Parts: sequence; structure tokens; C-alpha cells
Amino acid sequence: MIDSENLEILIIKTFRNSGYRATPQRIAISKYILLNREHPTAQKAYLEIKKMHPTVSLATIYTTIKILKETGLVVEMNMPHGQTRFDPNTSPHAHLICMQCGYLRDWMDPLMPKLIAKVSADANFTITGSSLDLNGICENCDRKAKDAYKMPASPPESIHAG
Repeated sequence: MIDSENLEILIIKTFRNSGYRATPQRIAISKYILLNREHPTAQKAYLEIKKMHPTVSLATIYTTIKILKETGLVVEMNMPHGQTRFDPNTSPHAHLICMQCGYLRDWMDPLMPKLIAKVSADANFTITGSSLDLNGICENCDRKAKDAYKMPASPPESIHAG
């Protein structure tokens, strides 16, 4: 993992080499997204950055994300229900997505890059990107469901004839 100071240098160089200005707001937005492992939405980034940069606009967030995508620093993820999230991990990996609470995390395995290379070689196919989303129920939601199932039913209220 790159440290914050070197990350800022990378961001500034990336923006300038791509013909964009590296403003303090763009740097803050980029650092937030690139250091965030929760795959933030643009709205989440906006709410967080607004705390440090009260004048930031949602348009600046979207423009910065567009630049990060164009330069290959983040990948856009189109989630169920029309939600878009952004992943700073551009290496081959899978996403574990809870269909109940929306929890999302990366899952890495040394087999992934090997599998992609094998598919590319076997199929004579140049792979330019990959996405593997595994949908299911996270441990927390699974535990809650099991706990709810185990809860004893309330005893019926007794009826007294009066």
C-alpha cells in the first residue's frame, strides 16, 4: 500500500500528465477514493469531502472520478438497484456482495491472475479487464437471520373469562 505523501505525488503527476489541474479539492477527492476500501459511491465521497472542503460541488466529485477512471486508477462498479460504486483496487479480484445489507468487500486469491492469463492464452483473447461479483449473504446478515429464527415465540396471552 502506498503511503499518503507518495499517493499525493502520484495523484498530482497523474492529473498533470493527463492535462488536468491538480486542485486541493481534486487531490482530497482522489485520496479519499483511492484509500477507501469500502468502494464508495460519488454521494458518499461528496459527503466526506464536504467536511474538509465545504465549497466542493457534486460536479467536482463526478469530474474527478471520471479522471480517475480515465487514468486507470479506479474501476466503476455498477451495482444492483442502479447504484454505482468505485473500486481503487484494479488488480484481478472478486467482490463479495451481500444481497441483504449491501456489504461489499474484495476477495483476493493468487489463482485469479493465473486464471485470467490461462483464459487469455487458451482462448487467444486479449483481456483488458475483468469483474467477478459473488452475490450472497454476509456473515453478519446470516447470523442475524439465524438468531431471529432461534428466538422463541412469545407465549400466547391467556384469555380470562370475566
